[in-house]
Amino acid sequence: MRFVLAIAAFVLAAVMIVLGIAQRTVFLEPGSTSLSATVEDGPRYAVIDSSALSAFPGRQRLSVSGPDGVFAAYGRTADVAAWIGDDEFVEISHVKGEAKLTTEVKEGQGSAEANDEGNEGADVPATNSPTTEPPAPEPPVAEVPPAETPAEPGSDAVTTNPAGSDLWLEEFSAERTLSTAMNLPEGISVIIASDGTAPAPSSVRLSWPRDNATPLAGPLIVGGAVVLLIGLALYLWALLHLRRSRRPRRNVPRGPRLPRLPRAPRPKAIKASEITDNGRSISRSMTAVVPVMLVSGLVLTGCSADFWPSPSTVPMSSLTAAPDMTAAPEAAADVPPPAVTVPQLERIVRKIAVMTTDADATLNADAIASRFTGPALDERLSNYKIRAAIPEYAAPPALPASPLTLTLPQQSATWPRSVMSVIQNEDDPTVAPTAVVMTQASPRKPYQIKYAVQLEAAAAVPDVAPATIGAPIIAPDSKLLVMPPDQIAAAYADILMQGEASAFYDQFDVDGDTFRTQVGLEKKNEKRAALPTTASIEFATAAGSGNTVALATNDSGAIVAVSLSETETVKPVDAGATVSPEGASKALSGVEATAKGILSTYSDQLLFHVPAAGSKDKIVLLGFSQGLISSVELP
Repeated sequence: MRFVLAIAAFVLAAVMIVLGIAQRTVFLEPGSTSLSATVEDGPRYAVIDSSALSAFPGRQRLSVSGPDGVFAAYGRTADVAAWIGDDEFVEISHVKGEAKLTTEVKEGQGSAEANDEGNEGADVPATNSPTTEPPAPEPPVAEVPPAETPAEPGSDAVTTNPAGSDLWLEEFSAERTLSTAMNLPEGISVIIASDGTAPAPSSVRLSWPRDNATPLAGPLIVGGAVVLLIGLALYLWALLHLRRSRRPRRNVPRGPRLPRLPRAPRPKAIKASEITDNGRSISRSMTAVVPVMLVSGLVLTGCSADFWPSPSTVPMSSLTAAPDMTAAPEAAADVPPPAVTVPQLERIVRKIAVMTTDADATLNADAIASRFTGPALDERLSNYKIRAAIPEYAAPPALPASPLTLTLPQQSATWPRSVMSVIQNEDDPTVAPTAVVMTQASPRKPYQIKYAVQLEAAAAVPDVAPATIGAPIIAPDSKLLVMPPDQIAAAYADILMQGEASAFYDQFDVDGDTFRTQVGLEKKNEKRAALPTTASIEFATAAGSGNTVALATNDSGAIVAVSLSETETVKPVDAGATVSPEGASKALSGVEATAKGILSTYSDQLLFHVPAAGSKDKIVLLGFSQGLISSVELP
């Protein structure tokens, strides 16, 4: 009976283990759900709509293949549509309730380049509106020819290759086949292309993880192993019982006494493991049991969570919350989204920093013009020209790549867009942080730095909205501040020219304003006194050509970026006397000596915090940058 129970246990264990293994092999369902689409030759772009990406729950795996290279990127649906513009494209979408992807050739809807009120304030100078403040004085300024600015490379050509666009949250590329995993929420779309000239890749496949867990596989395999051990114990018990049953019986009744026979040789002791059963040893019998135990052990070593019952059968990949790339909380559903996300801006700044470092080292004017504009570009181009003639001349302050200690994007769904950021030098924390104001003119244009200043040592940047919300841009003639943004440059210029006699002196905080001590009235008087009696010098300061950019802060004020233009005119006084420019002025003018005079122009980039209207606080200078941009001989 014991052998019967052992055999039954072995059979039951084998059935349980086989069933457990079969659930993870022959009976295992696919681990993912896949949908495919074929893009016909023709359009250069294909767009995977958000409905297709969210057809099934969980992370998406995108596989794209084509003969002319593969490029894929994802971004906010509105940004993808804006980049496509008027171009024809293939839309890949999913029909709810159907397990397939559909393709449809569509015409672009045009890019959202309409200026709203805030955007106009960022890039279109506005006329001064009536205000209670006294009008800014108009100091005389000599006519200065504009600094030579090379045209942006490819500015006349239409960008067709989506690779490298600042609108993408992330992008991928491959030669023929591209496969990548993503976790994209609603409101995100994927753009697919080759190189922007050849047709879009022809094969697109999306897959999602599927719950193919087998919660009974583990218990069956483990239970089978336990039953196997029980069967083995029963088998050994049966063998031991069989051995005992074959031993001589004790207490046998005594018979007649027989004569003593010669002593036979003493048999060798036999171990229990060597007891035979019909000629077979226990060790040989174990050869049928050990492989089964070995297989069970190997199977159990590969068990994962999918082998066992769990409170939830949802795949772990779908339990991970997708990042909120739309960056628009429900409470602000009617507010335009921020121009960029923090990871997006980090990638943009990193690219610009790498390019700037190389351009500054090689004096590459064409490269720097692709990422700089306005006053920031004028300053660097002039520096390059000076360093070409004077190699030991100081280079512009390096643009750090990270970290971003403050990110303030404009709330805008249209173009142009603006964003302000403060970047700390990771390699040298003692260097003053750099504040940059960047603008993007249109969806296919890159972000360009319009202002780049180093913050004052005592500067306290006001609290601003989180980067996930952004800030509205303030119109140049807004009356909601203690001074309209478009009047700040002229007012501060008047302070630099007249000092305490300026009508605007009391409206600007003098504490911590080191720029005023460098170029203010006292410094100008020092230069005038140090000049020989054979020459005269005249100063003029006025608002520069850079457009004003103002972004709102949490205190109802604004951070305002403006530019100034300062001129120095040096003329000989005595007949026959000459003026000899030196250093940077000589490098830019190319003049050794002149009897007419030299006109030097400096460009100032300034960043202010302007309080809200009615506040008793003063306007504070947060940072500045100055550079000589022009030096010419007077006519």
